[in-house]
Amino acid sequence: MSNKIGFDNDKYLKMQSEHIRQRISQFGDKLYLEFGGKLFDDFHASRVLPGFKPDSKLQMLLQLKDEAEIVIVISSNDIEKNKVRGDLGITYDVDVIRLFHIFSQIGLYVSSVVLTQYAGQASADAFQRRLEALGIKVYHHYHINGYPSNLKLIMSDEGYGKNDYIETSRRLVVITAPGPGSGKMATCLSQLYHEHKRNISAGYAKFETFPIWNIPLRHPVNIAYEAATSDLNDVNMIDPFHLEAYGETTVNYNRDVEIFPVLNAMFEKILGESPYKSPTDMGVNMAGNCIVDDAAVCEAARQEIIRRYYVAQCGHKAGAVSEEEIYKLELLMNQAGVTTADRKVVAAALEREQETGAPAAAMELPDGTIITGRTSNLLGAVSALLLNTLKYFGGIDDSVLLMSPDIIEPIQNLKTEHLGNQNPRLHSDETLLALSICATSSPEAKCAMEQISKLRGCDAHSTVILSSIDERIFKRLGVNLTCEPKYQ
Repeated sequence: MSNKIGFDNDKYLKMQSEHIRQRISQFGDKLYLEFGGKLFDDFHASRVLPGFKPDSKLQMLLQLKDEAEIVIVISSNDIEKNKVRGDLGITYDVDVIRLFHIFSQIGLYVSSVVLTQYAGQASADAFQRRLEALGIKVYHHYHINGYPSNLKLIMSDEGYGKNDYIETSRRLVVITAPGPGSGKMATCLSQLYHEHKRNISAGYAKFETFPIWNIPLRHPVNIAYEAATSDLNDVNMIDPFHLEAYGETTVNYNRDVEIFPVLNAMFEKILGESPYKSPTDMGVNMAGNCIVDDAAVCEAARQEIIRRYYVAQCGHKAGAVSEEEIYKLELLMNQAGVTTADRKVVAAALEREQETGAPAAAMELPDGTIITGRTSNLLGAVSALLLNTLKYFGGIDDSVLLMSPDIIEPIQNLKTEHLGNQNPRLHSDETLLALSICATSSPEAKCAMEQISKLRGCDAHSTVILSSIDERIFKRLGVNLTCEPKYQ
């Protein structure tokens, strides 16, 4: 891993909010801004653009907060399927409530939630009752047969006209969602149709960080975006409409390019003429202008592609990821010129496993040092790895025992005798709790505890698939974890 900053976050906040203000003024009364990707905690962006802060988009919106309101969109089908947000391990419906609270706490106005693809699903109705109990307004949007090509039906009272009209009160309406495929664009267009019927002039724009339109198509950052969305079959491509209109090469992705003729026709029907000549024109993303060290960004993106490959391999092992997705990721690794050998922690962890004959783990620190952890009677490999790394950061001698067996044994006893666990070894959460108890009487343990924040951004690899508890702890610590696709 490298500590090099490749992205100027302050420049980004300033440029981005100015650019959105310009776009609002272009449309008069109202702008519906589709917010792609993660509005809050965009960890993918912060991994591939070192220097990008996970809450950058939120900070940028705060600069517009007096003019903006937020509408959160969720697909009723995703509620029904209990779809999970991979990076946080929570379901989309739980994330909607989480987002509502986060936005409200920091002073952003959330006006409503829209249930898209609504067809009376029992779980969607239950979720609606939950939202209404929190005082949140809920609207329904419906499936339209032949969407998006059956324009005649879409642009009629039986199409968009059937959807609830979302009451909004501010000039900038930000449409966001817990994840892709929630129906953000359709919600924006449905609103344009309804506003037009009410003689309100409204516009649409899109804020999507990836792919970055003004860097090359096969730039590692754009390839990393394809790797991140390998389950959606998104493909980056040259925007043919932009090339034709301006003779300029820009990057967009297949879904936006495919839908553009339809959007164009809708704009012409609603607004009289289309304000845009290409999908690139619709975007307002300034991220490409804020890359200050291309080499650092390229290296970070290549590492992300390898991580995505390992995550998919483990998902395949669990039966959640298709073989096609694995092939696609192998192809993307090939295009980015990387192999698993470019992830240094992999070889170190496998080597340690071979030496000890049991599962092992390794972590790479910002200075390039590699620390390993092995399985013992008391600790799992990742727990040992955490303790060894904290010792290194704290300058504590390797021979020092941070936790007394007197503390560990009662926890093991509780696990096996009373909680029905077969495995007596401490998970990473139990290890950190035990360490925090020891810190009250041991200066070394206290010193180790003080190093925890230094784990953020480190890369780690385990030679076996970890328990969901361990995975969650590593996520919370901000460690970029991968695992070999095999169970212990």
